[in-house]
Amino acid sequence: MSEEQEKQRVPGRYGIDEIKANKLEPWPNPHPESDYVVHFEIPEFTCLCPRSGFPDFATFVIDYVPDASVVELKSLKLYINGYRDRQISHESSVNTVLNDLVALLSPRWMRVVGDFTVRGNIKTIVFAEHAKEGYTGPRPEYRRYMQQV
Repeated sequence: MSEEQEKQRVPGRYGIDEIKANKLEPWPNPHPESDYVVHFEIPEFTCLCPRSGFPDFATFVIDYVPDASVVELKSLKLYINGYRDRQISHESSVNTVLNDLVALLSPRWMRVVGDFTVRGNIKTIVFAEHAKEGYTGPRPEYRRYMQQV
């Protein structure tokens, strides 16, 4: 970021502006010849219940085998943060993240899991998956590597 751009950042506002302006970005896969798994854990996912407006909290786990592109991490972070003020169901949030990433990356295989915090005495975990036709490479079991609190 240039010095001039830094001066234009408004304290308390620039993060909101970056989230709003963000677009998911593909990045060239440095090893497109290999079937390897990329694993992300996003422990601070939040969205709003479409019925009550109350916040929902989750850990999102994204596993995928890239093809020509991987997702640029800052764009993914800002994209995920864009859900915090969005009224969307558990099921729709997981499937929307999957659909957006598949549209962007055309991965060989991808799974998105939303592991939501207990709410109203109900634990919800939503799994959504995509695979290219004929894909036979790795599909690791669902696993969280970060320490769960």
